[in-house]
Amino acid sequence: MRFSLKSISTDGVPKALEKAERYRLLNEPSLAESIYLDILEILPTHQQALVALLLARTDQFDSGLAIESAQEVLHRIEGEYERAYYAGIICERKGYSYLQRGGLGSGAKTYHALHEAMKHYVRAETLRPPANDDAILRWNACARVLMRNPEIRPLPDSEFQPITGE
Repeated sequence: MRFSLKSISTDGVPKALEKAERYRLLNEPSLAESIYLDILEILPTHQQALVALLLARTDQFDSGLAIESAQEVLHRIEGEYERAYYAGIICERKGYSYLQRGGLGSGAKTYHALHEAMKHYVRAETLRPPANDDAILRWNACARVLMRNPEIRPLPDSEFQPITGE
């Protein structure tokens, strides 16, 4: 079933942003995502809405939303620092979703996602504006999770078994 979506007014964007943030805080990221999409329909380069949309999509990783849904927003975010930082956020939150879900291989998947996040945070740290330690704080959070959870580790080469077509 298809509907023609209604447009919001540009004057209503500040209140829409507030409402969407409340939905995120209430753990209703799909409702927040809908509002951010409405904002971006009329203001396609609105940076606050783009960042918030990316975050709302990462909030949904635990429910099975694909990482690509957040990555497709990333290229629309302006600034090298911001892209590096939010690339880290995507990987970090994907890692936490693996950890939350558990199951076979979740420790290795979590490790690799958090390790990738840490690489992005190192890049963001080199690009950061003065007095902005956000990338350092996120890198430290990932490091602490890895240090406190010995089950989160890369798969040793001896346990790696390639999939064959036989």
